[in-house]
Amino acid sequence: MTVVVPLIIGQIVRQYIKDWLERKKPPFGAISSCVLLMIIYSTFCDTFSNPKIDLDTFSLVLIVFIIFSLQLTFMFLTFFISTRKRSGFTAADTVAVIFCSTHKSLTLGIPMLKIVFSGYEHLSLISVPLLIYHPTQILLGGLLVGTVKSWMVTRQKAMNLARQVKIPV
Repeated sequence: MTVVVPLIIGQIVRQYIKDWLERKKPPFGAISSCVLLMIIYSTFCDTFSNPKIDLDTFSLVLIVFIIFSLQLTFMFLTFFISTRKRSGFTAADTVAVIFCSTHKSLTLGIPMLKIVFSGYEHLSLISVPLLIYHPTQILLGGLLVGTVKSWMVTRQKAMNLARQVKIPV
C-alpha cells in the first residue's frame, strides 16, 4: 500500500494535469534527486543512530567485502552471458546489461524493507547491506566506466571492420 497507492494516485492525477505539466515543466529531476537524498539520509541516520544495531567493525568490513564481491561477480557474469555469440547483443547492449541488471535502488528497497519488516526491532541491521550496496554500485560503475567504454569502442570497431570485409566491392 505504501508504494502502490501513491503510484496509482499519481497516474490518475497525471491524466488531469498533463497539459499544465507540459506547459510549466516543473523541475522533477531536481525534486527526485532531493527526495532520494532525503530517503538515503533518513535511513542512514535511523540505521546508525539505533543503539540496538550491535554491529562491530569486523562484521561491517565483512559485509562491504561480500557486497563488493557479489557486485563484481554479477557484473562479470552478465558480461560473460551477454557477450556470447548466440546472445544477439551488441556491444552497447552488453554495457546496458552489465549496469542495469545489477543496479538496485534504495528508493524501492528501503520502503519494501519497512513494509515487510515493520515493527521488527532489528530493521536497522537488516538495512545495512542495502545502504552499502547502493554506494558500491555507484563507485564500481564510476571505476569501470573507462574500461567498459574502451571495450565497447574496440568491439564496435571490430564489428564495423568485419562488416566491411564481408561487403563485396
